[in-house]
Amino acid sequence: MLTQAHAAVAETLKKASLLPLWSPQAQFAGYYTALERGIYRKHGIDLTIITGGPNRSPSAYLANGTADFTMLWLTTAMQQRSAGVRLVNIAQVVQNSSLMLVARKSSGIRTPADMNGKKIGLWGDPFAIPPTVFFTRQRLSVRTVPQSYTINLFLRGGIDVASAMWYNEYHTIINAGIDPDELSLFFFKDLGLNLPEDGLYALEKTVRRDPALVDSFVRATLEGWEYAFSHPDEALDIVIKQMRLARIPANRTHQKWMLERMRDLIAPRDGQALTGALNREDYQATGRILQKERMIRAIPDYDAFTRRPDVRR
Repeated sequence: MLTQAHAAVAETLKKASLLPLWSPQAQFAGYYTALERGIYRKHGIDLTIITGGPNRSPSAYLANGTADFTMLWLTTAMQQRSAGVRLVNIAQVVQNSSLMLVARKSSGIRTPADMNGKKIGLWGDPFAIPPTVFFTRQRLSVRTVPQSYTINLFLRGGIDVASAMWYNEYHTIINAGIDPDELSLFFFKDLGLNLPEDGLYALEKTVRRDPALVDSFVRATLEGWEYAFSHPDEALDIVIKQMRLARIPANRTHQKWMLERMRDLIAPRDGQALTGALNREDYQATGRILQKERMIRAIPDYDAFTRRPDVRR
């Protein structure tokens, strides 16, 4: 009888899939926690989280229908929309930028102007958009070097400046034995480029076909993040389990740093519940930057680009 009951429940769940921006790590703790704790199932969703990584493009998976939901930076999503992909922002999880450039002070780099002529490590699309805008704004002529998804090239002196995320590569550099006082840090949010990062996206046709599924997915995701932040040790256990399943080296101290920084980036400072709303002013500011740099022809209409999630429970 119990098996029949479980089968009946399973039949009522809506199947859906999510592709994160990258491989399992604490950057995505809220999603894995919601999955492991049964929060998606509680909201009526049988969710599959596809393992992300360098060979799985979230924008491509979304456009060709391989994933129902994906994560994208706002800059990438606006470019995709401008290029004709009918995607919709269904929630903005990370409201601020944590992208940064890092240099050793011993290299003589103390200001943006000091980067002129230097070798700078950049990730490929879609993460190269903010640095490209930054170089243009600062009128810098730099030598860009493809940066892999480790920080080794910087640590070995192969580049003068490295791309880094505050919650990830910066901590790796510190853990490698470099004192923070030895570094020059350039946060994009402090350089007039506070461009919102991890957002959740679906195709327009998915939203039209089943808006209740979309709302339930957003609601469960935000609940997962709130649970992860209030139960960090359990969330770290879940993340590390997923990393091991994906055969990725797991360092608990580093993942703890990452989860704490994600809390800084995601959790409202006023203690209110997460809303997932994309701020209209942030959206317009990002659009104006991309338009000025001719990365998009026109700013997509905000109301068509976004679906304000109904997160009431």
